[in-house]
Order: sequence, then C-alpha cells, then structure tokens
Amino acid sequence: MKKYEAVLILNPNLSAKVNSFLKEFESILKKNSFSIKKTEDIGRRQLSYSINNHNKGHYVIFNIEGDASRLIDIENKIKFNELIIRHLFIAVKEHQVEDSELLLDAKNKKSDVKDIDEKEHTQKEKEDDYKDE
Repeated sequence: MKKYEAVLILNPNLSAKVNSFLKEFESILKKNSFSIKKTEDIGRRQLSYSINNHNKGHYVIFNIEGDASRLIDIENKIKFNELIIRHLFIAVKEHQVEDSELLLDAKNKKSDVKDIDEKEHTQKEKEDDYKDE
C-alpha cells in the first residue's frame, strides 16, 4: 500500500455542496480500496493566481493509502467534476501526523479576526462609556 496526500481545490461558489462532495469523494476512495487516514477541510483561501476565473478556492487535504494502479481510476472519476477546479495526488513516505501548515494558517487567521472583533467591541464600549460621562 502506497501513501498519498491528495489536495483538492474546490469551486468557492459551490461551498454549500462541500459536505456532500466530501462524502462522495470518500465513497470513491473506499470503492477503489483506499483507506483515509486523515482529512483536513481548510476552507476558502485566496489563490496565488486565477483558476477558471476564480480568485478563491475551498481547500481540502486527504492523507490516503492504497494501490497505485487504482489511483488512475480515481483521477478519471473526479477529472470532470464541476466542483473541483484543481487536484493533486502526491506520493509520500510518511503521513504528516500534525496539522498541515495551511490548516494552522487558517486557524490563526480566524483567531486574529476574532481578536480584532473583540478589540473593536471593547474600544466601542470605552467610547460609549466616555460619551455617557
């Protein structure tokens, strides 16, 4: 069994369909004798360059194991899926145990936004208190 990392960039306009796509993709993997070791739903991110007139994409990363000859069947099944704007399968020696850099970056950005919102809320409360005096 070879180990792979699959990176999928999904159409951001169809983000509502991501959960159903993930179930469908997992089903395709299992039908082709692949086992899923880890799934990371990174979310929407800015693309470095435009792909099919999209400036953002919804990233999903899978750590999978399976037979190399079955990988072509999987690629053929997902190649024409309108939800996928890019895909990449990479052979790896070992799967990464900790979270990927993309996921860590996405988590940090969410916490930064939350911190900024809290600071703005606190500043607004201070301004309101000052006005009341």
